Amino acid sequence: MTSAADDVRTTPSPSGTQHTLRHGDQVAVVAAVGASLREYRVGSRDVVLPYSEDEIAPAFSGAVLAPWPNRLADGLYGYAGGTYQVPITEPDRLNSLHGLVGFTPFTPAQEPTDDAVTLTTTIVPNPGYPWPVRIDVTYALADDGLTVTTRATNLGTTSAPYGLGFHPWLSPGDASVDECTLQLGADRHVTVDERLLPTGTEELEGPFDLREPRVLRGVDLDDAWLAPVRDDAGLTWARLTTPDGRTTAMWADEAFDAWQVCTGDHVPGIRRRGVAVEPMTCIADAFRTGDLLVELAPGAHHEARWGLRLEQA
Repeated sequence: MTSAADDVRTTPSPSGTQHTLRHGDQVAVVAAVGASLREYRVGSRDVVLPYSEDEIAPAFSGAVLAPWPNRLADGLYGYAGGTYQVPITEPDRLNSLHGLVGFTPFTPAQEPTDDAVTLTTTIVPNPGYPWPVRIDVTYALADDGLTVTTRATNLGTTSAPYGLGFHPWLSPGDASVDECTLQLGADRHVTVDERLLPTGTEELEGPFDLREPRVLRGVDLDDAWLAPVRDDAGLTWARLTTPDGRTTAMWADEAFDAWQVCTGDHVPGIRRRGVAVEPMTCIADAFRTGDLLVELAPGAHHEARWGLRLEQA
């Protein structure tokens, strides 16, 4: 016979175990679910929009997007002679959104330190994605900000299709998004259909030309860019500048060939409170088109790095 006390259950947090990193006046909180960057602040200034530990991450906030970022039409694709179906997770557009691990718990791969943690998960082979791919994500704070390193490993015996993205919502601080400017280093805009699936690319003009800082007032974006502009170190940059003269500078290495920007106008839980700036290795529907798709050979690794820092003008 069991007592009422024996039947008490602890409700798990929607974001899972929390890993708090500190370096100087920087604090980052990485949630186990989705290996999500739940908080990142410098002093009292939020760099990303935080969400509560007891809240389901709104709009994939801070999450790892793998083994594909963005949208996959109908959740249906072919690869190496096989045809595969994954669940539809954007039912209004009949797309599968942002991969398979955005709400999967990750566990520490090793003992965390004060300023770094590596979290890991392995995609269990399933009917829609029958490849065991291990994903290790390291968040590390240093004097130059936050660096995020992802290493994907194919543990299987056949090549696996793979893509990667991240989904931080950058904070405007105490200002509104309309008061901010955004600069993005990329030379081609991706055109889309009514399902936000790519139809081609075009030269930059109007609100899509972000090569120089553009005020975001009245600009509604959920768009991708290709042909990233790179500096001498091979990094491509995005910069969100707020009226207080501070800039959130975001960089991505040569593994990332695309950016996505969303102002969240139509996104529940966001509604233009922040700007999603998402580094991606490929754009939407890459599992169907093959464009920029990584073919991860058995035993092979794919590594990608991006980072954030808060700059003072």
